[in-house]
Amino acid sequence: MQYTHLGRSGLSVSRLVLGTMNFGMEAEEADGFRIMDAAHDAGINFFDTANRYGGKTGPGGTESIIGRWFAQGGGRRERTVLATKLYGDMPFGERDSWPNGGKLSALNIRRALDASLQRLQTDHVDLYQFHHVDRDTPWDEIWQAMEVAVAQGKVLYAGSSNFAGWHLATAQEAARKRDYTGLVSEQSLYNLLARTIELEVIPAAEHNGIGIIPWSPLQGGLLGGVLKKERDSSRRTSGRAKESLEAHREQIEQYEDFADELGHEPGDVALAWLLHQPAVTAPIIGPRTREQLDAGIRALDVRLDADALARLDAIFPGHKPAPEDYAW
Repeated sequence: MQYTHLGRSGLSVSRLVLGTMNFGMEAEEADGFRIMDAAHDAGINFFDTANRYGGKTGPGGTESIIGRWFAQGGGRRERTVLATKLYGDMPFGERDSWPNGGKLSALNIRRALDASLQRLQTDHVDLYQFHHVDRDTPWDEIWQAMEVAVAQGKVLYAGSSNFAGWHLATAQEAARKRDYTGLVSEQSLYNLLARTIELEVIPAAEHNGIGIIPWSPLQGGLLGGVLKKERDSSRRTSGRAKESLEAHREQIEQYEDFADELGHEPGDVALAWLLHQPAVTAPIIGPRTREQLDAGIRALDVRLDADALARLDAIFPGHKPAPEDYAW
C-alpha cells in the first residue's frame, strides 16, 4: 500500500479510502466486516462514513456497523484513520426532523459528534467533515465549536465536502483569524467525466494545503467498463444511468478501447488517473463485495505516462484554473 499525508497535515493515510456508504444498504453487516478486515489486510487505513448513512438500517446504521466492528478489538480502531460527516437532519426519536437536528450550528456539532462517537464505539473521530456548506451559520461559530471538540479530544482534524472554492477560502480565512488549523481535506465529485472542480476548488485547495478526496471516482459505474459489461453479460443500463451512458457513449467507447490498449480494466485506469493528479490525496472506493475491493486496489499498480495522460485528457477534456479557462 502507498501512503501520503492528508493535505498539509502530518497524518499519514492510504492512497485509497474505504467508503462505507454501502454497509447496511448494498452490503450486509457480515459482508461489511469482511470488507473492512480485508482493507486492513491490504494496508488501507483510511475509512470514510457519515452519520446519515445506513440505507435500510436507517440513518446512523453504517456508523453502528463500524462501531460493532471496532468492538471486536484486535487493533481495528487503532489502525484506522476514521472519518465521518455531519450536516443532514438526524431524527430525534420517532420524528423525522426537528429544529437543530442538522446543519453546522454549535449545538448540532456537539450533539451530532457525541451521537456519532456513541454509534462508532470510540472516543474520538480522526477527521470530522462538514458534509455540505451551511450558509446560515457563521464560520466563527463553526470553528469555535470545533475548537471545543478538539480541546475535549473528540476530534483531531476538520474536513469539508461539496464545498465551492470560495467556501474553502472563506473557511480558511476565518480559521486563520482564530489561529486555528481549519480544513485539511475536501471531498468532491471528481473523475474523468466530472472535472468541474479543476476550475476553482482544486486551485483553492492547493493554495490552502487542503487535500482532495474524490468521491464517485467511476461516475456511478460509467467509467468501470459499462459497455464491456453490457456486451459480456447482456446486462443493460436503465433510467438515469442509461441517459448518462447515451450522452457520453462516444467518449466511453474511446475510453474503453484505450484501456484495452493499455492492458488494464477501465475502472483501474479511472482510479489511476485520479492518483496521478497532484491535488488528490486518495479517491474513495465503495465496494459491496471483497472482489470489488480487490479490483480497486489493482489501480495502485497502474502507471500512466505523459502520453497516456494526454490521451485521457483528449477523450475527457478538463479545465484550466479559472479565470484562464474562460477568459484571457
